[in-house]
Amino acid sequence: MSQAEFSDWTKVVKSTAKPDSHTGAVNPPIYLSSTFEQPGLDEFGQWDYARSGNPTRDVLEESIAELENGDRGFAFATGMAAISTALLTLKQGDHVIVTKNVYGGTFRLVTEVLVNYGISHTFVDLSDEKALKDAFQENTKVVYLETPANPTLQVTDIQKVSKIAHERGALVFADNTFMTPILQKPLELGADLIVHSATKFLAGHSDILAGLVVTKTKALSDQVYFLQNAMGATLGVADSFLLLRGIKTLGVRMQTSSRNALEFVKWLTEQPVVTKVNYPGLETSDSYYLQISQAKAGGAVLSFDIGTEENVKKLIEEIKIPVFSVSLGATESIISYPPKMSHAELNREERLERGITDGLLRLSIGLEDIDDLKQDFAQAFEKLK
Repeated sequence: MSQAEFSDWTKVVKSTAKPDSHTGAVNPPIYLSSTFEQPGLDEFGQWDYARSGNPTRDVLEESIAELENGDRGFAFATGMAAISTALLTLKQGDHVIVTKNVYGGTFRLVTEVLVNYGISHTFVDLSDEKALKDAFQENTKVVYLETPANPTLQVTDIQKVSKIAHERGALVFADNTFMTPILQKPLELGADLIVHSATKFLAGHSDILAGLVVTKTKALSDQVYFLQNAMGATLGVADSFLLLRGIKTLGVRMQTSSRNALEFVKWLTEQPVVTKVNYPGLETSDSYYLQISQAKAGGAVLSFDIGTEENVKKLIEEIKIPVFSVSLGATESIISYPPKMSHAELNREERLERGITDGLLRLSIGLEDIDDLKQDFAQAFEKLK
């Protein structure tokens, strides 16, 4: 049985635990060296300077490429460094189509940074096939999507978008942070490049910042590597080691958190104070059949509306278990308020247009007992009545 035939759960273990050839150590050593001695004037080793490559980081990059079934993986200092590098494969005069429901940091990058380099953009609801086709220009090079989207959990049909883009000579970049390769593999569905905020589920413990890119073809790999080496926003060796350690438990964490999220969502839909729940793994969701056609579950993130900002304030004061904070994807449940956190870059009109209402909260389900979590929210909801 070859390693390519292993299940994803086995791959997360085998790809992160590679015994050291010199000592037999099960975990890769942390190579704390900025430079590497070379054999001679005309003979160079695999590594020379740590910005260009490090043995510990190599194991991480090889691991994520294997898990996503890609050509090559790249590790960056943050998720936004990964997204920025991916989008800087575009050149002056190029145009990118971006999903309307996109992470606030990506929105800021596209609207306030890339425009300074002559890269234009159009925001489109990617579920609207006509709107997507109409958005293409002669200079459109990339369609950028998130699925499920942050924080509305809108699902995009990766295969359909990829087919439309490829017919017009454009590439597809997909943010796979919410699903991870355990639940969804965009490259197999037609995408050309994947980005992860590895700070979230892949690391899983709220202890590091990291970003990952996985490319489908050697040509795109060469572009990303050139930019990674040229700009130098690489992930440090200690954080590379910690991210490898986090990935080891990715399978069991995603299974538990996703199962708990579905149970919590079902309970949440029965609560009178909740006016709307967004979760594609729920059978009554408009996105359910699309979601299960391209992913193994609905994931561990959901959002729900409790009407007003005042209700949000009261709820945050009353709940005891979730951490009120930015970020997601950790062992602890994290509740966030997108209007003032992940999507603070958008004005109110832009937020409302994207379904980010004043009463919307995003919840990332962790590993706590789900009955405790329901009881905690139940007592908090009572205070809102």
